[in-house]
Amino acid sequence: MRARTALIAIPLALGLVACGGGKDSGDKAKDSPGGGAAIALADSDLGSILVDGEGRTLYAFTKDKDGASNCDADCVAVWPALTSSTKAAAGNGVKASMIHEARKSGGAVHLTYGDWPLYYYVGDAAPGDVNGQGLDGEWFVVGADGKLVRTGA
Repeated sequence: MRARTALIAIPLALGLVACGGGKDSGDKAKDSPGGGAAIALADSDLGSILVDGEGRTLYAFTKDKDGASNCDADCVAVWPALTSSTKAAAGNGVKASMIHEARKSGGAVHLTYGDWPLYYYVGDAAPGDVNGQGLDGEWFVVGADGKLVRTGA
């Protein structure tokens, strides 16, 4: 009975973490001290990958096309979008010309890199985690060149 309760509680807790606090359901703004999000590079077992200003891994969804998100409300509950209220800062090695904005309902700005809208994975508990890599064959970290890194973690 306890194991069954734990199996139900874990996904529920992950869903609650993903949905907390924002005005736009499930969106997660990671604003830097200057008021905008930061996109940086970090070394990982997968090579040099995109992270936010706090070192949290950023992912892309293969069903997204031409910079437009195809991640619905249920999807965003597990894969919160990287949003910002102002222009994003490009960290060392990040090409500022590849950072773009996609307006979402409610005025939030979903940040993209190249043609890929960027997301977090709620299963990543700490900076450097890449637990979402390759999930469902649709979610991958993004390299500095804007291409998906399709190797395993």
